[in-house]
Amino acid sequence: MKIAILGKPFAEQQAPVLQALLDDLVRRQAEVRIEHGFHDYLSQYLTIPEGISRFGRSDSLAGCRFVLSIGGDGTLLDTVTYVGALQIPILGINTGRLGFLATISPDAILPAIDALFKGHFVLEDRSLIRVDTDPDTFGDINFGLNEFSILKRDSSSMIVVHTYIDGEYLNSYWADGLIVATPTGSTGYSLSCGGPVMLPQTNNFVIAPVCPHNLNVRPLIVPDRSVISFEIEGRSNNFLLSLDSRSRTVEAGIQVAVRRENFNVQLVKLNQVNFLSTLRSKLNWGLDRRNPADVPV
Repeated sequence: MKIAILGKPFAEQQAPVLQALLDDLVRRQAEVRIEHGFHDYLSQYLTIPEGISRFGRSDSLAGCRFVLSIGGDGTLLDTVTYVGALQIPILGINTGRLGFLATISPDAILPAIDALFKGHFVLEDRSLIRVDTDPDTFGDINFGLNEFSILKRDSSSMIVVHTYIDGEYLNSYWADGLIVATPTGSTGYSLSCGGPVMLPQTNNFVIAPVCPHNLNVRPLIVPDRSVISFEIEGRSNNFLLSLDSRSRTVEAGIQVAVRRENFNVQLVKLNQVNFLSTLRSKLNWGLDRRNPADVPV
């Protein structure tokens, strides 16, 4: 079995469990590949077993059975850009903070690997958002799992985002910015702007303004089969376009449109972990002194 690993720096006390992870994969005779930068980082704290190879951004992961993302949710978002249309299942191991997407805790790594090899898991499809701009902004990696954002730069005055759905005028948002979030991204930036939480299987986008000037403007749910296009204006001639954790400065007059990408991301979910349980645990739903002690949270 071929397994690729990507990751970000972690707390030193987590080194033993990651050493155990590599040793366990080698013991199982897995063919392991580690991203260049993470391999260099790991070598400072771990003994890298012989036979483990490296890969970079330009290398294809075709043939890999799984990809392990070691870090936080941002690491998993970056991992998605390596996998792309290959749709290799991704297992998120949380050595970060919140862990909405990377749900496997460090002390559960070895049981999770055992579940992978035994087939005791399910795959959850997550839709992606695709951004097309003229001139081109994001190159070949013009898709994201969470959201696309149009934002003002620094402390400049608010911007106006003229928004159209399938060519039909929707609204002109006077705001600090505008977010178009996927169901996965509904628990991220969009949520902090008052957007709703959507289940992963929902075939919709959320359009959520960031600090709107008109307080009667509210987030809007639209079908993800729609094409949403924008015209941006403001006192500044430069704006920010953000796709998950990747931001680019663009000039006024750029043409921007978003739609659902034609491929999905597959996330590995173990039997005891699902979206609803993650909502309860990460957002502390149900933590109320009035609830009986035996009510699951």
